[in-house]
Parts: sequence; structure tokens; C-alpha cells
Amino acid sequence: MASRAEPRLGLRENLGQFSLLVLINAFVGAMVGMERTVLPLLAEREFGVASRTSILSFLVTFGVVKALANAFAGGAADRWGRRRVLLAGWLAAIPVPFLIMVAPTWGWVVAANILLGVNQGLCWSAAIVMKVDLVGPRHRGLAIGLNESSGYLAVSVAALASGFLAARYGLRPMPFVIGIVAALGGLLASLFARETREFAAMESAADGKERRAPPSMRAVFGRVSWRDPSLRAVSQAGLVNNLNDGVSWGLLPLYFVSKGAGLEQAAILGAVYPGVWAVGQLVTGFLSDRHGPKWLMACGMALQGVALIAVAASDSFGPWLAGMVSLGIGTALVYPTFMGAVADHSDPSWRASAIGVYRLWRDLGYALGALVAGGAADHFGISASVALVGVLTVGSGIVVAVSYSQQHQEPSSRNLSMP
Repeated sequence: MASRAEPRLGLRENLGQFSLLVLINAFVGAMVGMERTVLPLLAEREFGVASRTSILSFLVTFGVVKALANAFAGGAADRWGRRRVLLAGWLAAIPVPFLIMVAPTWGWVVAANILLGVNQGLCWSAAIVMKVDLVGPRHRGLAIGLNESSGYLAVSVAALASGFLAARYGLRPMPFVIGIVAALGGLLASLFARETREFAAMESAADGKERRAPPSMRAVFGRVSWRDPSLRAVSQAGLVNNLNDGVSWGLLPLYFVSKGAGLEQAAILGAVYPGVWAVGQLVTGFLSDRHGPKWLMACGMALQGVALIAVAASDSFGPWLAGMVSLGIGTALVYPTFMGAVADHSDPSWRASAIGVYRLWRDLGYALGALVAGGAADHFGISASVALVGVLTVGSGIVVAVSYSQQHQEPSSRNLSMP
């Protein structure tokens, strides 16, 4: 398009489009936030699902589908464009709240979460990559922090709102009106988003790299999954992180209510974790730019694990609240830094594919968490299951501390001033 000004990398230079993408990711977060307080209770109270493993079946389908959608989104964004991926994800979102509202059986809810997984994988991946494209390497961590902050702040607000709506009006249909607003708002806003592949090409040119077709998805998958020790460390940590997030989503609301918490208290506990996580990422993304991601990732995983163990050992609102705040801080330390680390170890020509592979492994954690934690909860109780996941999370942080190297990180990502 000859009439358009030559694109320039930078946050200030692209503030309008960047801000639009922040809003779009908030709608993405609200889609999943509407479920975090209500859905496990819906399974137990309206559908009579007693097995914890069966209740968490929605997380298995959600995690597997989202993981595959992430991997597809990365390659598709590199080959066919980020905007097309974003719009496709919103089209998948529209039926989700309606299916849950009218579901006659739990299987309908599980099916709705297949579409939700497609929405989350395509839209969240596209939004991240588009922001990274726009700002270039100097403020990559800050861009990812802003992206994740907007998404998880919306998760927090939607989780709180859905819990309070459920307490006042019942578990269905009112809490899921949030999803209708989010799906339509996200689709409308995405119509105004611009394609950003040209910004990635400009970054490659600025680095003196010849623009080439991206490598095969198989080659990128191998590098991110096992060949590069640093990328391998990030991928396993992402998987364990979402394993424990699945526990927080699927088991902790049941745990809190079983110990005497009301719906409003469960909603507050369910919301404070992603809320602290969201706000914290505004700081941790910037810290990752200045100091590198390694110790933020290692310490964040350790803090998450300790927080989960503390929640499992407590039986009252005050200690639970402290534990959920700590869990949010730990997750804020790792979440934007994971993707910044992947971007640091990948070339712009295959960056979207690398992020997609990392996000595949990360979101498989939901499925693994549902199977491991659900089985442990059925056999040993929810408290023991949560503590087990806490121990696994601490171990994952140790793997990052031993395996991740910052030696390949771009010099321009260190010692930077705010834009």
C-alpha cells in the first residue's frame, strides 16, 4: 500500500496499534476469566460430576486444543499473516458462552472448551507476536509484559464478576453474559488491527540479515523442544507453570468451598491471583529487558511452588489470600519473561513459530495438570494434590537455574531506559 507511511519499530511510534492490541488481549482474557470461579462448581452442583478427574475433563480438552492451536498459530502467522489468525480465533469464540448457557449435559461444556481453546490459542498468540513485531528488540519484554498484564487483569475482573453474578443470580446463565460481550467486542476491535509481518521483516533487515522463508515447523519444533538447552528449559517451565495454573482454576474453587468459603470469598481468592499476576507483569517485563530473564524465571517458579504448598497446608481465608497473592507474584515473575526468553533465542523470521511451539508445551500443562492433579485429588484429596503440584513447580525452577543461558541474548535488550 503505497500511500501508507514507512513503518517504524518502537512503542511510541506504534502506540495506537499497540494500544488496540492491548484492548484485544483484554477481551481474550475475559473469555477464559468467566469460567475460573464458576465452571468447577457448575460441574459439581448442576451436573452432579463427583470425580475430580471428570470435573477437570474440560481442562484436558481446553489444554490440548489450545496447545495445538498455539503451534498452528505460530506457523500460520509467519506464513499467512498475524491478522488472519487473530480474526479466525474470534470466530471460534462466539458460540462458547451460548453453549455453556444452554448445556443439557457436562459434555456440552467440554465441547465449548474445545472452541475456547481454539480462541485462546489463536488470538493470544497472534496478539503477542503482533506486539513484539511492532516494538522491535529494545522493548520486547515490556511489550510482552503489557500484553500479558492486560489479558490477566481481564481474567481477574471476569473471574470476580462471574463469581458475584453467580452468587446473586445462580451459576447459569448470567455469569456467561461476560463471554458474549468479550467475544463480540474482541471481534469488532480486531477488524481495526493491521498486519505486522512487515515490522518483523524490517527488524531482520536492521540486523543485517537477509530475508528468507522461515524454516520448517519440524525444525523449529525440535530446536525449541530439545535441541537448544535454554529453549528446552523455558518450555518445561511453561508446561509446569500451566500445570499449576490448571490446579488453581479447576481444583482450588472446590477446595475453598469445601473448607467453608462462600461463593464471594471463592471469587475473591480466584480473582486476586490473576490480578496480582497481571499488575506484576508491568514491572517484570521491564526487568527482563534490563537484567535478562533467567533468575526471574527460576525464582518465580520457586515462589509459585512454595505458595501452593502453603495454600494446601491452610484452612482459613487469611492464609489462603496470602498464598494466592504470592502465587500471583511468582507467576508475574515468569510469564512475560518466558516469552521474552524464547524471542531472545529465536530469529525474527521464525520467532512466531518458536513462540507457538513454546506455547504448545506450556498449554499442554493444563491437560497434564488435569490428569495428574485430578487423579491425585481422587486418591489422596485436594490438599495433597495441590501440595504435590507445588513440589513439582519448585523442581521446575531448579531446572531453569541449571539449564538456561543468557549468553545468546541480544545486547540491545539490556540496560535500557523506558520508552
